[in-house]
Amino acid sequence: MTKAKEFTLLDQNGKSRNLSDYKGKKVVLYFYPKDMTSGCTIEAQNFNANLGEFKKHNTEIIGVSPDDTSSHQKFCTKENLNFTLLADTEKEVSKQYGVWVEKSMYGKKYMGVERETFLIDEEGNITKHYKKVKPATHVQEILTDLTR
Repeated sequence: MTKAKEFTLLDQNGKSRNLSDYKGKKVVLYFYPKDMTSGCTIEAQNFNANLGEFKKHNTEIIGVSPDDTSSHQKFCTKENLNFTLLADTEKEVSKQYGVWVEKSMYGKKYMGVERETFLIDEEGNITKHYKKVKPATHVQEILTDLTR
C-alpha cells in the first residue's frame, strides 16, 4: 500500500490543516478543478447530502482545489457545505498527488486539476485511487467501497 503524502493547507476558514490531523479516521481526499462550477457543485452537494453515511463509516471528506480560502468560504456558504475545503493555491499538493496535469479544451492546452479522489485508511495509507470521476455518481461509488 502507498502511504498518503503529508501536507498542510488552509481550510475555508483560514485554519491550517494537516492530513495527519485525521489519523484514526478514514479520509476521502478529493481533488476538483474549481469552486462554483457545475460539475464541482454537483460533486460537493452529493458529498454534503451523504455526510451522515460517511460519518457512520468513520470517514471525513476533504475537498482540495487551487481556489483560495475566500472562494472556498463563498462556495461553502452558497451551497451550505459542512465539510472541509482546502486551498491549494500553489498547486503543491495537487502536484504531489499527480492531479495537476495538462488538459485540453477546444484544442487549447492548459494546466489544471484532474478530478480524482483518494480513499485513505485510518493509518494514512491510500486504499483506493479513483480516476476519471463522474460528479453525479462518484459519492455512491465511494460509499459502496466503504461498506465492503
